[in-house]
Amino acid sequence: MKAILLAAGLGTRLRPITNTIPKCLVPINGRPLLALWLEKLVNLGVEEILINTHYFAEQVEKFIKNSPYKEKVTLVKEEKLLGTGGTLITNVGFWKDDTTLVIHADNYCEDNLTNLIKAHNERPKGCEATLLLFKTNTPESCGIVTLDNSGVINGFYEKKPNPPGNLASGALFLFSPGVYSKYFSHFKVNSAYEISLDFVPLLINKLYSYQTNLRYIDIGTPMAYQSVQG
Repeated sequence: MKAILLAAGLGTRLRPITNTIPKCLVPINGRPLLALWLEKLVNLGVEEILINTHYFAEQVEKFIKNSPYKEKVTLVKEEKLLGTGGTLITNVGFWKDDTTLVIHADNYCEDNLTNLIKAHNERPKGCEATLLLFKTNTPESCGIVTLDNSGVINGFYEKKPNPPGNLASGALFLFSPGVYSKYFSHFKVNSAYEISLDFVPLLINKLYSYQTNLRYIDIGTPMAYQSVQG
């Protein structure tokens, strides 16, 4: 199993904290967020991890150089931001033939993800990917999903006013090897795409779900960031 940690963003909503540090390295109770993700992934049995960089890339490079997991990590620097989907397509050779976790590295996740993998392994026939979901108190600011009776996602509403429910996408996916050839092979490398806007609509009725009941928080704002401290 492989993993991609999307870590290149500018972190503009988290300023002034991110004026001097990339969002993926902000400390959570004294530990860099990226360290928490690497530890979680290695404990899951992930063998290879790709991390994209851009903003303060040299800080991420230094952090990985001193990480106990550095041998498992491949760093890819983007001179221009490709968006979350563009990163996947441009680095498709890394992941298309393997079961791969795709993670936004600016999310704080208390779930160890073992049940996500179990759910994916037991997914309904025809589903090529599984998406982590969580309940939110601010559904208008999230990607909200609806499910059929089997837990397959049959609707997706990205940051819409008055969405149908409060079950939100954690933007954390587990892809099977067949997902690229079936759904994404027409996308062009070195082009900008977003997973939620360009990829998820293609997976409606083909995307299984796993709901975590533990804390899952986008730490992209100072208020959200402070909420995970302590």
